[in-house]
Amino acid sequence: MKIICIGRNYVLHAKELGNEVPFSPVYFLKPDTSLLLKNRPFYYPEFSDEIHYETELVVRINKVGKNIEEKFAHTYYNEVSLGIDFTARDIQREAKVKGLPWEKAKAFDHSAVLAEWVSKDEFEDLKDINFYLDVNGERAQTGNSGNMTFTIDYLISYLSKYMTLKIGDVIYTGTPAGVGPVKIGDHLQGYLEDKKMFDFKVK
Repeated sequence: MKIICIGRNYVLHAKELGNEVPFSPVYFLKPDTSLLLKNRPFYYPEFSDEIHYETELVVRINKVGKNIEEKFAHTYYNEVSLGIDFTARDIQREAKVKGLPWEKAKAFDHSAVLAEWVSKDEFEDLKDINFYLDVNGERAQTGNSGNMTFTIDYLISYLSKYMTLKIGDVIYTGTPAGVGPVKIGDHLQGYLEDKKMFDFKVK
């Protein structure tokens, strides 16, 4: 499986990090060893002093596709979830300055929190899904899929031009504004609308 992550897909998030809003999707990959499932705790890695949460809608590809037309993209997934793209911001910042890849900052073990899957049929409009992150009981991030620069269907079509999408591949669709650091002892809870999707601690 591939874990494909979209960067800068919400205007306010791009601006909060001082990045330009892209004219086409920015993406990077994580290995399957990045997955953190079933509300297991996230263990703070020793190589970073600045791990940030980035809460994101996630979709799972359900059939093989290449050069998918956008109008057919909705047939290539039938489930959505909620996840966190943990980022070692200090390492990412250093990589950017040196013009180096981001993998050390993004693709480390257990950096991709993923909740259970929910049928997309549970949502009236996939372009109007609300999602939230609470940290220690306080609302930290609020997002709505309608604020994406590039829609889910566009992302699927775009990505399929460059790589074959296969059954089980997941796409993290980008994070809204409000990203921030976590510390040992923090309690993170994520919601799709009113449904709690994940609930875990940082250790």
